[in-house]
Amino acid sequence: MLESKDTKAKIRKAALRLFAERGYNAVSMRDLADAIGMRQGGLYNHFEGKQALLSDLMETHMVALLEALDTAMAGVGGTRPRLEAFVRHHVAHHLNYPDDVFLAYMEIRSLDPGNRARIVALRNRYEHMLRTILDDGSAEGLFAIGDAAVHARMLLAMMTGVTVWYCENGRLTRDEVVELYLGAALQSVGLATLPP
Repeated sequence: MLESKDTKAKIRKAALRLFAERGYNAVSMRDLADAIGMRQGGLYNHFEGKQALLSDLMETHMVALLEALDTAMAGVGGTRPRLEAFVRHHVAHHLNYPDDVFLAYMEIRSLDPGNRARIVALRNRYEHMLRTILDDGSAEGLFAIGDAAVHARMLLAMMTGVTVWYCENGRLTRDEVVELYLGAALQSVGLATLPP
């Protein structure tokens, strides 16, 4: 049983890397088998096919993202602190999992309708949490925004984009990048950022 779990983990890790590097459609099950040194037929003992593997990777990412957000938001009260916690969580989490993020956002188009509906429902749950914060801030007169749904999508796109350009050995540390994104998010809702 342990060997089976280890093999499944190897398949998932290799698939994540290959799908992120080449794109889902450019990777065959044979490529995947070759990458981990097993026969192609052996892959089907763990996943029904490439579509099932893609769906599994995306679902695992989204569930982990939601669970991590619940942990980050636990015990946080007040609308501004909730927005700050959300932004810090989102940027930091995405910096830790750039391949998962790429897959979740760029390969949603490659899912069949049933799998897509399940993943989109998870994404909508995540977005709804930010939208609720924005709605609350708007209702309290704290945030100066137009449409909360559009603003939530704008913030998510901006924050998720960090995975495209951030370089581990670059000029800025992860913590500095997170705080810069936080400042931009706060400014976007009409709040001045606090001096460093």
